[in-house]
Amino acid sequence: MDFFLKENNNFIPFSHQHLWVVIFFITFGCMLILFTKKQKEKIQHNIGNMLAFSISLTVIFGTFLKLYKGDFNYQEDLPLHLCSFMAIIIPILSSTRKFLYYEIFFFLILAGTLQSLITPDENNYLNFPFFRYWFVHAGLVIFMMFATFIYKMRPTLKSVGKSFLGMQVYMIFTFILNYFLGSNYFYTNRKPNAATLLDLFGDWPQYIFVVQLIVIPYFLLIYLPFYLTRKPV
Repeated sequence: MDFFLKENNNFIPFSHQHLWVVIFFITFGCMLILFTKKQKEKIQHNIGNMLAFSISLTVIFGTFLKLYKGDFNYQEDLPLHLCSFMAIIIPILSSTRKFLYYEIFFFLILAGTLQSLITPDENNYLNFPFFRYWFVHAGLVIFMMFATFIYKMRPTLKSVGKSFLGMQVYMIFTFILNYFLGSNYFYTNRKPNAATLLDLFGDWPQYIFVVQLIVIPYFLLIYLPFYLTRKPV
């Protein structure tokens, strides 16, 4: 357990470690969706709930684990970064299967979480922080693909706008929270310490305005395959 919980810096981004982790979760996601498609609807819903709740509980367990270990920092460890927050609330979609939740979550998760998989800011390897980071981030992407192919939901052009509005609400919330806590959730006060795409967008607050300008084209790019494969009216 000490090995599993002890912090390390053994993970190297853009290495074979990174490649194999990504390949593993792509394989896992594809196999899960293919297996679930062959099941009855009730079993499909149960599998979806198991996936969503396991992602959420992983974040909750990680938060309580930091409290137990005595190294919890409310400025960094509350589950309020976008991916952690989405992980907490993703069971709402699996439980209700409401399209409104799907279309808001879809672009936020794919745009934000895919970035975290390509340029991870987690340096731990083969311990709980490592499994938490990769299972949560990759799991969110897998779940949205699961909802797309199993729940048979597809985003629309209006979904792009709804997701963008959802992002603005979340950004305002984190701006206010960061002001009172002195924290940096959603990276509204400064860029993350690890190398990310935000490094290309200038210093604070310039990168925030740049993200606002490019996020809708980014969402539209994600939507493009769905537009090209839409059924004729």
